[in-house]
This record gives sequence, structure tokens and C-alpha cells, in this order.
Amino acid sequence: MNTRRFVLTLLASAMLAGPALADGVVNVYSYRQPTLVDPLFKKFTEETGIEVKTVFAEKGLIERMEQEGNLSPVDILMTADIGRLVEAKEKGLGQPVNDEKINANVPATLRDPGNEWFGLTMRARVVYASKERVAQDTISYEELADPKWKGKICIRPGDHPYNIGLISAMIAKRGLDNTRTWLQGLKANLATKPNGNDRAQAKGVWSGECDLAVANTYYMGLMANNDKEPEQKEWAKASKILFPSSPEMGTQVNISGMLLAKNSPNKDNALKLMEFLASDEAQALYASQNYEYPVDPHVAPSETVASWGKFEPETTNIAEVAAHQKEAAKLVDEVQFNN
Repeated sequence: MNTRRFVLTLLASAMLAGPALADGVVNVYSYRQPTLVDPLFKKFTEETGIEVKTVFAEKGLIERMEQEGNLSPVDILMTADIGRLVEAKEKGLGQPVNDEKINANVPATLRDPGNEWFGLTMRARVVYASKERVAQDTISYEELADPKWKGKICIRPGDHPYNIGLISAMIAKRGLDNTRTWLQGLKANLATKPNGNDRAQAKGVWSGECDLAVANTYYMGLMANNDKEPEQKEWAKASKILFPSSPEMGTQVNISGMLLAKNSPNKDNALKLMEFLASDEAQALYASQNYEYPVDPHVAPSETVASWGKFEPETTNIAEVAAHQKEAAKLVDEVQFNN
């Protein structure tokens, strides 16, 4: 047996605080913060008696699953973005789940065509526009390359997964050459070198550094309700959310999601947890914790999220969008977007 693999498996089992194989247990590797998923797991345990044991990490969980191989204790991988779901599938770390309840609650455009991964919540890639300096209430992604916005747009680095997702969606919808031209135009309109996170872009609008910022919807909810750092409430108040839309393309969305591990040692319990996570009850709870949108259109978003208004999400299957991620990353380098 590979020594490194053996040690990693022991460490993972220890972190899960118990044996991988056990009645009434399901083991989860999660890229999502514990504060977001623990309420879900607590509710699931209350309803089923099945204990959920979790390993959380911001990176490296897919690599860990690879190293552990068929000795891995993990049953379910939960991610904060489509990229890692696709990566896990491409590396053969998942398995198909043909479950009528899950399929009924997760639209086909937000799950793997082979049913190896499923979306649970959505966040939209939108524009934060200054309430004071931007009169218009509509915009398109294409317009971000219009010279009228020269020196007025803030955005985080182009190679961040959130922006790679947007660029991938543009490639899927408009083609590689058109997207290259668009990305060059967007770069020419930046107020400053791409830097920071999405909250930093909102701060840029508040401070007057820029008039528009490209960011995810849920950060607006997190800032507007941040009692620990009240200055972020002011950043949120300075912007209005514009949902980009044009005849060619709706608002781009990314997903958090789940995947059943190929070597799941507690498969029956894992399937029960996956059914629960896809349920209306869990989607509503999960989405409200992070100000995201339930993937099931029949589940209402939280009051804060609903206050931003309705939008038309891009209808291209998110798996097709994700297939262009490598091309998107190459484009970012090609146009030297971050320089």
C-alpha cells in the first residue's frame, strides 16, 4: 500500500472523528464554510438520526480524495462552485445518482447531464452600480466593454473562479473571438488593476474609485447584514444591483453543489442526505444562510434576496459553460487582464 495514501486516509478518518463505515453515519468533505452547512446537517440528523461528520477546507479536498483512492472515508463532496464539481467528475471521483426526488428539485440546466453532480444554490454574477453616479437601471455584459465606462469599472482578478465562470459563459454564448474582443474592452475600462475580493469592489463604488463593479449577488446580502463590520453596510447601501441581460444572454449564474463519491462507504445514508439537501426545505434554509438563490424555482428566496428584484438566468447548461474554463483562463493570460 502507498504509505502517503495510507497516512492521508488515517488522517481523514481521524478528522471525521469516527470510523468511515458505521451505521447511522455519513461523511462529507466540504469546501463550504461550516457556518453555512452545519444548520443543514443538524436538521438532517434531527429528522433521520444519521450523524453527519464533516471535513472542511478551502482547498485540497479533491486532491485528498485522489490520494485516498478506494480507501477514502468520504461519501459526499460539497463545493462552492461549478469548477470543482466538474474537476471531481473529470478525475473519476464521483458516480451517477439516478434519483427521481433529486431530479425533480434540481433543473436539468443546473446538474450534470450524467447525473454525477447537482446544484443546490445559485449566485448571480451581476453589476454593483453607484446609486449616486449611475442613472440607468439596466445593463448587459456586452456594455461593460463600451468606452463610455472607461476608467469606471472595478473587478477582482480575472483568473478567479467567479470571473472564469463569467468568461466561460461568454465563450459558450458568443464564441472565443468575440469574447476576446469583449475582455480587451472590459480591461480598457478598468479604474484600477484587478485586485481584492467582491466586497472590495463594492467598497470601490462607495469610495468613488469606480462607478460599476462586477460581483456576486450574495456578497450584497452579507455586507448589508454585517453587524460585526458595520462599515460594510455603508458599502452595500452605496450600490444598486443591475442584473445583466441582453437578447443574446441572460444573467450568468454559478452554483454550489454536491457529488456522490465514487467509493462512498455509506452510500445509502449519503443518498438520503443528498435527497434532503435537494429538498425544498433544505434549499430554502441553505440559500437563506448565504443570501443565495435556491436552484428549484418553486422555492422562494429569502426576503433580502427577493428585495433585489427578479432576473432571467442564462439558460445554457452550466456543464456546457464549465467546459470552456480552460479557454477562459487562457484568454485572461492572453490579454494580460490582471496587468
